[in-house]
Amino acid sequence: MVAPSEKAASSTELGPRELPMDPIASFDVLTAGRIRFGSGVAAELPSICASLGKRPLVVLGSDPSRYAVLRSELADRGLDVAHFSVVGEPTTRIAEEAVDRAREHAADLIVGLGGGSVLDTGKAVAALLTNGGSPLDYLEVIGAGRAIVKPSLPYIAVPTTSGTGAEVTKNAVLKSEEHGVKVSLRSDSMVPRVALVDPLLTLTAPPEVTASTGLDALTQVLEPYVSHAHSPFTDALCREGLVRGARSLRRAFDDGSDPVARSDMALVSLFGGLALANAKLGAVHGFAGPLGGMIAAPHGALCASLLPWAIEVNVRALRERAPRSAALRRFDEVGRLLTGREDADAEDAIAWTMETARSLAIEPLRSYGLGAERVEEAVEKAARSSSMKGNPIELSPVELREILEKAR
Repeated sequence: MVAPSEKAASSTELGPRELPMDPIASFDVLTAGRIRFGSGVAAELPSICASLGKRPLVVLGSDPSRYAVLRSELADRGLDVAHFSVVGEPTTRIAEEAVDRAREHAADLIVGLGGGSVLDTGKAVAALLTNGGSPLDYLEVIGAGRAIVKPSLPYIAVPTTSGTGAEVTKNAVLKSEEHGVKVSLRSDSMVPRVALVDPLLTLTAPPEVTASTGLDALTQVLEPYVSHAHSPFTDALCREGLVRGARSLRRAFDDGSDPVARSDMALVSLFGGLALANAKLGAVHGFAGPLGGMIAAPHGALCASLLPWAIEVNVRALRERAPRSAALRRFDEVGRLLTGREDADAEDAIAWTMETARSLAIEPLRSYGLGAERVEEAVEKAARSSSMKGNPIELSPVELREILEKAR
């Protein structure tokens, strides 16, 4: 796909099919050892498991019965299978319990089969089994911050929602209930050995899950694109992801059985995971991490509530303080990619995301229990978050407060 033009910072306009002429810095690429994408590829899980181990621990969501047939097929391959269920967002305690279950089973392979919470739990288990200790020994911000140096146990990630892209990222987000915050275990060695992405597994996701995870996926191809750490590699993924997300998110919400829309959104999620693992995020995720530890809200719902307002405040800040910046031209490009119009700009990106959030019935943050009395706390935590460091411009406390108040 060739992207539409971006607006130039000077009076000279680029041609209608030219790419932005940003300086190209050095970059590297980190991703899963193998990515297998396509409708029906989940059927290959038993043979892939058999090639990596004999005693898999399968990490699942709250309803293991949904995958009874697949688990039976694993057993039919002569594999000694155990499972562990994750209910809700993953916590340090849940990760420790899953590690204990894996050790009891003498697991030599971990499989994560579920949404982002399941995939992150499995990723954490695979790393802790080989490195020892507890999550707090390695967690950023609240933990000892020790380096994870030993390779993880072989891990296969099989997403059943299209949102986090956790099947190709190097971190596992865990909530510490004691500290009231969500932070990451992070290491290059935590990237899954195999990412098995089958859009058919997402067909049963309910509309509200499709909406929130879909906007999370869209955020994860938008924020790396405008981040100062983007590269030609991540740009290509983000452009393609923005186009596919724009054309298919509402379709998947309206008709969850639409296989083309589901395939598009599975790709958006995959591309977002690849992009964020090799670039940076921004204000949406800068807020979503701390808020996830403060209120009982799914990560995708937080991102969905914040996205339109984060774009609006970022664009205004760039126009006021950095009107010739490459990031502002990139926001103009986002407007064209989302709307499909050659004359669109950053304001059209804002309008598109606001209208999409309304059409997907995205709830404000107050519906999840974020009261006015906790706004300052959230702003302070967000300003210190690692994701905020990728934002294309440093936002003031007043601007951060505005994003949160509008999302609330």
